[in-house]
Amino acid sequence: MTDPKIAELWVYLASAPLFWLALTLVVYQALNWTFLRCNRMPLLNPVLWSIVVLAALLSLTGTSYESYFEGAQFIHFLLGPATVALAVPLYRQFDQVRRAVVALGVALPLGSLLAAGVAVVLAGWLGADRSTLVSLSPKSVTTPIAMGISEKLGGVPSLTAVFVILTGVIGAVFASLIFRTLRIRDQRAMGFSLGLAAHGLGTARAFQFGETAGAFAGMAIGLNGLATAVLLPILLPILLAFFD
Repeated sequence: MTDPKIAELWVYLASAPLFWLALTLVVYQALNWTFLRCNRMPLLNPVLWSIVVLAALLSLTGTSYESYFEGAQFIHFLLGPATVALAVPLYRQFDQVRRAVVALGVALPLGSLLAAGVAVVLAGWLGADRSTLVSLSPKSVTTPIAMGISEKLGGVPSLTAVFVILTGVIGAVFASLIFRTLRIRDQRAMGFSLGLAAHGLGTARAFQFGETAGAFAGMAIGLNGLATAVLLPILLPILLAFFD
């Protein structure tokens, strides 16, 4: 049987917001250490396994997400400053951006449309309902923008958030394999494609390839959010018409 004192201690810790904040940081650091020790093996991505471990802990302990977020919101708050800080490497790489402006101008709308269109078409062929298709369409946009687009178009924002996270994790895990297979070595192309297709998690992965890749990925997040907000309301009704 469980020692009553241990049970009381757990109840106290679980109700303390800073406990979940500290646990989140410990879990991530432990998994990141493992990731680095294994030569950055993509399948050991620390963000992916942190989600798995923390979700398992919440499930096993019966802790609600609201209780967890009371502590984790401090990390969530830092997302804003971290996003703004992406302007620093972008400024350092401004000359490279200027030289690639034509290529970026072509890649942005095509990538934005393909990211949404391919996902909607595949899901529609597999029998997904209209609400799911709408919720899936902005999956490659950073979470706050994606949820706003989804709500405006009639989707389910919470479901969109799940799709966004899955997209980012998949992009971060398989980026190296895709680049090796396609023999892509240009950091500008690697970074921009990761930021456009896999938003924040893709950008974090891009910085592991180099500062140039990270700068182009950070730029792609903002530009793709804008492009998707403009283009998706035009594209989506056309695609949905095929599945009505």
